[in-house]
Amino acid sequence: MILFENVSKTYENGVVALHDVNLFIEKGEFVFLVGSSAAGKSTLIRLMMKEIKPSEGNIVINGVDVCSLTRKEIPYFRRTIGVVFQDYRLLPNKTAYDNIAYAMEIVGASRREIRRQVPTVLSMVGLTHKAKMYPNELSGGEQQRISIARAIVNNPAVLIADEPTGNLDPETAHGIMELMETINRRGTTVVMATHAENIVNTMQKRVIHVEGGAIAHDDKKGGYSYAN
Repeated sequence: MILFENVSKTYENGVVALHDVNLFIEKGEFVFLVGSSAAGKSTLIRLMMKEIKPSEGNIVINGVDVCSLTRKEIPYFRRTIGVVFQDYRLLPNKTAYDNIAYAMEIVGASRREIRRQVPTVLSMVGLTHKAKMYPNELSGGEQQRISIARAIVNNPAVLIADEPTGNLDPETAHGIMELMETINRRGTTVVMATHAENIVNTMQKRVIHVEGGAIAHDDKKGGYSYAN
């Protein structure tokens, strides 16, 4: 599903972000990426999203050799990946419904498909009643739920979440993680970068601890303790 083979990344300013990383994430896994700031987590995520290229090594996601993708092929590849950010990144001039619909429009979905699928994911995230509201009329937790709905509306094989609970209170964060787990149980592979120790320790999923641009620990049912 997600394979990193001897992957290294050195930025133009000389910073070595990753060094000789080998990693395999199976289809349907739920994986936490943990580690201190500048450990390399964000670089791993950007590589998965094909935002940047590795300096060395090979990356395969969903059977696709990511490193060999042409510029024209990248948008099609990204349709297989959903992304959730800490700051939601909703379009302020669109309603909750239209924010989700837009994700389908840009991949060429028909109006009929949009009318069928958007209400389905709104129901899944528990916000059917907020469909006509704009982002500034929603709470932080509601905005994040809409951003998750947008990320999964095209049925991606992989959901990448970069600190999705970072701006939320503990109770709201708990609800978001329940939603993420539901999505994972439906077959979507989830990769989540986080500093939330309580979430990682409670959920007992696979934990990959990144430090100094390398994988320091990889525990199938782990906690955040390695990062301390």
